[in-house]
Amino acid sequence: MKKFSALVCAFALMAAPAFAAMEINAYSIMPEKYVSKVTQAFTEDTGIKVNFMRFSAGEALSRLVAEKANPQVDVLIGGPADTYEAGVKEGIFEKYVPKDVEMVPAKFRSPDGYWTGLGIIPLCFMTNENFLKKNGMKAPEAWADLLDPRYKNGLQMADTRTSGTATERIFSLVKIMGEDEAFKYQKGLHANIQMYTKSGAGGAMPIATGQCASGIFYIVDALDIQQQGYPVVITYPKDGVSFGIEADGIIKGAKNLEAAKIFIDWLTSKRFAEFLVDNHINYVPTRTDVKTETPLLNLANINLVETDVAWKGANRAHFVERWINEVIK
Repeated sequence: MKKFSALVCAFALMAAPAFAAMEINAYSIMPEKYVSKVTQAFTEDTGIKVNFMRFSAGEALSRLVAEKANPQVDVLIGGPADTYEAGVKEGIFEKYVPKDVEMVPAKFRSPDGYWTGLGIIPLCFMTNENFLKKNGMKAPEAWADLLDPRYKNGLQMADTRTSGTATERIFSLVKIMGEDEAFKYQKGLHANIQMYTKSGAGGAMPIATGQCASGIFYIVDALDIQQQGYPVVITYPKDGVSFGIEADGIIKGAKNLEAAKIFIDWLTSKRFAEFLVDNHINYVPTRTDVKTETPLLNLANINLVETDVAWKGANRAHFVERWINEVIK
């Protein structure tokens, strides 16, 4: 399962005794089932222990801002890059350019070294197969399909006040439709909503078990449900969809700075990218020298809409405010 290069093997063998006394405290936006595997593998490779607490993107960002004068953690693991850009504006991230970063294209990392992308995750639709059969419907193929009255009280998706998946949904719609039309669409979509969930993956299991019909998720969460054997169909909107860049970064004022740098180096390495693929953690690796064979992660088959991360970070708060005032009120 583990694909160690000779260099990585040598690093792991030599590093573990030297780093065994080190530890890192972290907040994670990456789902707990994944971050547990990631941190365990890192500890096995280096001997450095990682203590983490998992939050949704909005919660993690709020905590980091509130703790800025006395940081409680050293790194942030996972979550969309626009959350990091918003954090850069708040002064909560430390500049650090990890080793081997040239293998990650410039568009997937901070130009100023505040964060590095470890995976690409497009948004997608996930729909319960039994619901579709019962209603004689095809899986949604365009954004407008979710406005179908047959979905009334049948959609679960994330709340923009807490979730990075939800803000990505807004970014997609604004880029595809224009800002005013995007919020008009979301107001129409609201009529079919059963529940807004705190986290991006919150509605995935209810769809899997037939408690609701469909929703919008990052592909990493939708594929996880499908790979567990639940009767769901995953589709991408033909009219276009944006993608998140799953990132990581060091917190300014980190109390365990050297260990944090080692961790970020590891998350940028080929070893880690291969670990994602081998363990079915369904991000498309940002490194150009590691590929995934999963068909639904073939970006060439998706109508991807490029969205500048700085633009996302700058507009995030404005779009969330519009969503609160115009969609759910």
